[in-house]
Amino acid sequence: MSDHETGSMPSDEDLSLPKATVTKMIAELLPNDVTCAKETRDLIIECCVEFIHLISSEANEICEQESKKTIAPDHIISALKRLGFESFTEEVESVLKDHKQQQKDRERKVNKMVECGLSEAELLAQQEALFAQSREKFRTTQQ
Repeated sequence: MSDHETGSMPSDEDLSLPKATVTKMIAELLPNDVTCAKETRDLIIECCVEFIHLISSEANEICEQESKKTIAPDHIISALKRLGFESFTEEVESVLKDHKQQQKDRERKVNKMVECGLSEAELLAQQEALFAQSREKFRTTQQ
């Protein structure tokens, strides 16, 4: 059972970011002839976790002041401004706009499946038929 399932919060030592992801991001930003030491990567991860903690704590405070129970994107943007990170807000708002568009696009895809007029069983049967065709095609090319 995870900490989340038991209701207890993870300790600060348990909070981190995936090292492989951070390493990839660092490598993409650095010139090809520059490398990053593991100690440096770990320090960057600690700084990122601390930044996330700072912003989320401030956003939570704003949320509580507004008598809300859920931190909304606007709370994050307000927290960035309160903490002196106004220069980040334009990029955050842009990413939020892109995210909302992706969500709409995802909903359209789901709606297409619903609007096709076929039941889930019929769609599954069509999928199985396509798999069978593909297997047969593969078998004939192997002979």
